[in-house]
Amino acid sequence: MHFRELLNTIQNFILTVSVWDLIDIAIIAFLIYRVLIFARRSGAGNVIKGIVLLIAVMWLSSLLHLSVVSYLLGKTFELGFLALIVLFQPELREILEKFGSSTFSGFFGKKAPAREIETAITQTVLACADMAQTKTGALIVFQREIKLDSYVKSGTLINAETSAELLKNIFFKNTPLHDGAVIIVGGRIEAAACMLPLSSNNHLARDLGMRHRAGVGMSERSDAVIAIVSEETGSISVAVGGMLKRHLSPQTFEMLLRNELLPKNEEKDRRRRLKIPIFKDEKDA
Repeated sequence: MHFRELLNTIQNFILTVSVWDLIDIAIIAFLIYRVLIFARRSGAGNVIKGIVLLIAVMWLSSLLHLSVVSYLLGKTFELGFLALIVLFQPELREILEKFGSSTFSGFFGKKAPAREIETAITQTVLACADMAQTKTGALIVFQREIKLDSYVKSGTLINAETSAELLKNIFFKNTPLHDGAVIIVGGRIEAAACMLPLSSNNHLARDLGMRHRAGVGMSERSDAVIAIVSEETGSISVAVGGMLKRHLSPQTFEMLLRNELLPKNEEKDRRRRLKIPIFKDEKDA
């Protein structure tokens, strides 16, 4: 009897849930997810734990009718909110930059042909392999959905087809454009000698120089894919989503760029033509 009543209660509750309620729940879940990602990347986990603890104490003091404690905690929250805005001003600016720079180009704008992007990947791999041999430092940014116009404007506009020779000439030591980053948009070199933001991640390896920190910083503030060649060791690295993958072989480097930059169907068709094994999770994608 009790089980049937429970089923009836659940059924009645489901019938009262509308589509807008599901959308509401999805939005809140997404916001919580973004807050957790923000806390992990910015090192704000302990701060968020402290806020949750204060909320629990505030609720408990209200439940026990502790008027003075409730009043003090309420004032603490009012002042603490402003303090958090000041404390996390760089991270909040980063979130707003990502939101503001996102466009609807995927729906209304033109996307670069996959062939142009594939050519840019091939030429970049050839250039980076040669620069790794000569220990020529390089920093190459592939723009994706989030536009990088402000960073493009910080450099010298080029607007040329991507070629290995051009990339090697740009990053050749003591040339005017070697210091900074190349930004590739839609398979074409948009600008060179661009200034990128440095990462504020304190957990990065101590042996990483400014070039790697700039690459990771750019990947933290956008969805771009950044290729880095170390001037000290000649190793090739890739930064995506705040994560740095180091000491890549040219083959692994090319595979990673293709997986990140090419449409999934295009890459799977290429692998079938070349008889390259396709992993199970790629088949399901």
